[in-house]
Amino acid sequence: MSAPLDLDQLQTFIAIADSGSFTRAADAVNKTQSAVSMQMRRLEERVSKALFERDGRTNKLTEDGERLLAYARRMLQLNGETIAAFDDTQLQGHIRIGTPDDYADRFLPEIMARFSRSNPRVELSVVCEPTVNLDEMIRKGQLDLALVTQCDDMRRSEVVRSEQLLWVTSAHHTVHEEKVLPLAVGRPTCIWRAAAIDVLDTMHHDYRILFTSWSATVLAAAVLAGLAVSILPECALRPGMRVLTEADGFGRLPEFGIGIMRGHTKPSAIVDALAQHIVESLDNLSMPTPVSMAPTAVPNLVNQRLRQVRSTELVPGW
Repeated sequence: MSAPLDLDQLQTFIAIADSGSFTRAADAVNKTQSAVSMQMRRLEERVSKALFERDGRTNKLTEDGERLLAYARRMLQLNGETIAAFDDTQLQGHIRIGTPDDYADRFLPEIMARFSRSNPRVELSVVCEPTVNLDEMIRKGQLDLALVTQCDDMRRSEVVRSEQLLWVTSAHHTVHEEKVLPLAVGRPTCIWRAAAIDVLDTMHHDYRILFTSWSATVLAAAVLAGLAVSILPECALRPGMRVLTEADGFGRLPEFGIGIMRGHTKPSAIVDALAQHIVESLDNLSMPTPVSMAPTAVPNLVNQRLRQVRSTELVPGW
C-alpha cells in the first residue's frame, strides 16, 4: 500500500498556492524558505508530478498542482474536523448572528459550514434583517455578532470585505431604456437606494420607485422579470442579470464595506471564533465568474476580488 501524503507538506503547499510565493508561504507556516523548497521537492517526488511553474516573480500551479490543491484543502479540513471531534476543550454554547438577506444566500453557507465543522458543540441562531435593524439589535443585546453593510451614521464595524455596487437589469428585456426609469430598491433608509438616487439626480435622469422591499429576493425577481432596474453588489448577481455601465448611460455607483459588528453579551472566545470564520470564509469566496471580461466594464477594487463584466452578456450563477 502506498504511504500516505504528509499533511505538513500539504499545508505548506496550500500556503504557497494562496500566497503565490515560497517566501511568503515560509512566513505563514513558520519555516525557512529552504525548508519549504525541500518540502515541495519531496511532495512532487511523492506524487510524481510537477506542481509549480514560474510566472514572473510568482509561483503558479500547474494543472496537476490545481488538482492536488483541491484534495489538499479537503484533507486538511478533514484533519481539523477529526481533531475537533475529540477535543474536550472545544467551545460550546449558543451564539446569535444577524445578516441582511443580500449576504445570506452568498455568504452564510460557507460561514455556517466552516464554523459548525470546527465547533460542533456551538448552537448557531441566524436572523436576517436589514443593517439598520441589526445595528439596533446589537445595541439592545439581542445579537452577539452581525455581518453588516458599513454605514456612516452607525457605529463602526470591522470592515472585512469591500464591494462595488452595480446597476442591474434583465438580460432579456429593455426596461433600462425607458424614459422614466422604473426602480426596484430597498426602503427609504437603505444606503444603496440613496446612492442610486444621488447618481440619477446628478445625471438628471427621470425615475420612479416601482418596487420597495428589504428582501433581495423580491428585488431580484423584479429585475429578472424585466419590470425594473435595481442596485446590487456583485456578490448578489444572478443568472439572467445584466450589468449596466456608463456605456449604457448609467453613472458609477460607490463602493461599500461589509463589516462585522460585535455585541457584548457572549464570552469573547465564541464571538472571536465565529468572527474569524467569517473573515476566512469571505476571503476564500470567489465572485461569480463572467462569461468574458471587458477592461471598461466594472472597475476592480483594491482587493481585486471583483472581476470585470461585459454589460451585454449574462452572468452565470455561483
